[in-house]
Amino acid sequence: MPALTGRIRTPDRPPSGYRVALQTPGAWKFYLAAAPARIGIAMTGLGIVWLVHGSTGSYAVAGSVTGGFAIAEAVGGPQVARLIDRFGQPRMLPITLLLHASAISLLIGLTVSSSPVWMLILAGVLAGGSLPQIGAQTAARWAHALRGNPVLSSAFALESLGTGLAFLVGPALIGTVSALGSPVAGSILATSLVLAGGLSLALQRRTAPPPTAGVRTEGSVRLLRPGFLALVGTTIGVGLFFGTMQVSVTAFAVGRGSESLAGPLYSITSLVSLAAGIAYGARRWRLPARTQFVAVMAVLFVTSLPLLGADSPLTLALALALPGLALAPIQVLSAVLVESEVEPAVLTQAFTWLNSGSAAGIAMGAAVAGRAVDASGPQLGFTLAIAATSVAAAMAVVVYRVPRRSRVQPSTANRTIQPVMASRATTHGPKMPGVSGTNT
Repeated sequence: MPALTGRIRTPDRPPSGYRVALQTPGAWKFYLAAAPARIGIAMTGLGIVWLVHGSTGSYAVAGSVTGGFAIAEAVGGPQVARLIDRFGQPRMLPITLLLHASAISLLIGLTVSSSPVWMLILAGVLAGGSLPQIGAQTAARWAHALRGNPVLSSAFALESLGTGLAFLVGPALIGTVSALGSPVAGSILATSLVLAGGLSLALQRRTAPPPTAGVRTEGSVRLLRPGFLALVGTTIGVGLFFGTMQVSVTAFAVGRGSESLAGPLYSITSLVSLAAGIAYGARRWRLPARTQFVAVMAVLFVTSLPLLGADSPLTLALALALPGLALAPIQVLSAVLVESEVEPAVLTQAFTWLNSGSAAGIAMGAAVAGRAVDASGPQLGFTLAIAATSVAAAMAVVVYRVPRRSRVQPSTANRTIQPVMASRATTHGPKMPGVSGTNT
């Protein structure tokens, strides 16, 4: 008896969602394999700026080449993802990596030989259009392994964490190598990391989603669903927020003679977002994902309002920390909702379209905010950022109100692997309530 022996049994705590996700067979391997590629991708765009400016001495030319790269990535990424869904990651990733490495090599050769600007832009477009969407492919692997499991949200939180860390490490690394070594060395390092991580991921065949070639499908029209389109709309709205903030924070710092604070100020939001993402993914939430999605979008809108009252670098730093609380949960929930909205056969495309929507929003936000800040100062830029969060919140309400589609039965390959994955997950404890495609 406990009273006599002194042994008191306490209720067993359910295992961490992160722990269960990473104990999925093969998860550690593909997650770590993709890490170098994530960092390389985070370095590539800024590396092109260093490369082209170092050769031409013109930020305008560097911006044009980088802009071509970004647009091609946003437009071409989903098309590459469509081929990956159709023919499989192990088959298509090496081809994509070869094309990307060749395009970067071409850009380096044209840059050092002082080629015409149009040729540099063309090479930048080729590099962006062939950039492998590593994050979308690892997210598709998580969805394939954990479909219907409540810890899927923790897996997507790990994805958000990996991407966030990469975009903290990558820009600093490319800047250091390009400044202390040479811009060419920086671009070579970035491409080498993309190749190493991408090829390592391609070798992880057992965890790759099965290809859909030969399977009867409806084509890309399956993505033209109101719920999915509204999700892309929310990512555009969040991208508009980021784009306007990039310009507005820089203008605020420059206008107060604190140019060196622009980078650290802007990074505050990202750092808080990383911490919020870790905390969010560690907890199992009982609320449906759609309800959470509307709630965190409302939090983003409300926490952006203090930007209007910022009148010093310190108050701006505090105001920039608040929106970071919502950004990582938004990313996680977007992935969870996409997994529940689209069919497995087009999941990589769907994740890539989210990235493209965000990239398009950032580009549009930066362009509009630049004109606004030139005309009326950074406060108008902050006002536009808040307006962008209201657009994202409105689209989240649309996502909430659109009827959820019925789940399409998975393919034979999926049905074969699901019991294996599910049995492994349930050995660590009972199925727990949380965020997944099954409770949205």
